[in-house]
Amino acid sequence: MIRALRIWLLLGLAALATLWLALASGSSAIAPEDVARLLWQPDASSAAEVLHTLRLPRALAAFAVGGLLALAGALMQVLLRNPLADPYVLGVSGGASAGALLALLGAGGAVLVQLGAFGGALLAIVLVFVLAQRDLSRVDAAARVDSAPRLLLTGVMLAALWSALITLLLLVAPEARLRGMLFWLAGDLGGADDGVAPLIALGVVLALVWPLGRDLNVLLRGATVAQSLGVPVRRLRRLVYLVASLACAVAVTTGGAIGFVGLVVPHALRLAIGNDQRVLLPACVLAGGCLLLLADTLARTLLAPQQLPVGVITALLGAPSFMALLLRRGATR
Repeated sequence: MIRALRIWLLLGLAALATLWLALASGSSAIAPEDVARLLWQPDASSAAEVLHTLRLPRALAAFAVGGLLALAGALMQVLLRNPLADPYVLGVSGGASAGALLALLGAGGAVLVQLGAFGGALLAIVLVFVLAQRDLSRVDAAARVDSAPRLLLTGVMLAALWSALITLLLLVAPEARLRGMLFWLAGDLGGADDGVAPLIALGVVLALVWPLGRDLNVLLRGATVAQSLGVPVRRLRRLVYLVASLACAVAVTTGGAIGFVGLVVPHALRLAIGNDQRVLLPACVLAGGCLLLLADTLARTLLAPQQLPVGVITALLGAPSFMALLLRRGATR
């Protein structure tokens, strides 16, 4: 337990430092020593207005989205027993993207776009849950086909259908709206004006799954072994799928389709601190939030005042990092 507390403390300090950097950085810089003063004692200055109305809500949303994606990725990797699975593997991102693009195509405002994204994500969750109900419930040791690959294939096929719909929407979209649609698909936190709601969702998701850490550790050894050791495999699989999918839905609704966070963070932490879910899940929340907060700060400042989609930054950071992790893992075998 002492080791876990040290890991969480280190990641927590890194997250606070990254938050401080995010609040101080931008097209109009704020002196680091003024950040704390303006947070607790805001005045009528333009710096205080920028800090409270623009940077703080966006920074909190970035941390929450990163934490949700990393946590959902870790849960999906347990559910599918595949360390290379990510939060979007079962098509939740595709459903959310299709819903958001439909709202954008209809010239919907920010609220309608978020409602469309969340509705599309919920539809994707329900479709996979209904189609893969048999696989989520299977614990038969004599079954010839493992349920995890079948569940994965179900998600991949639905993701392909969502991709076709997204392509169709982009083809028929008028040019005036096409840029906004592409920006949303690349991941964008520019419209995140509320960081509290996703933070609450992050806390609720972590509170639901962290007490299940021991059962998740056993589930990694196989459904049959877990069932023999008293783990309620059917109920646990359904809960993990629903919680991970809802976490992914909230993240995509808030920030768009941001890739690599849910794939790289759990995998890197697993190599660094082990695969004990009781330690790994809170660590994923802190590390994922820290990574996306840093990526969003770079997206805001690299070409300031022009802003880049944060999904581009996570891909540029995540792809080389993940390849390095794979090479390192192969070299140690």
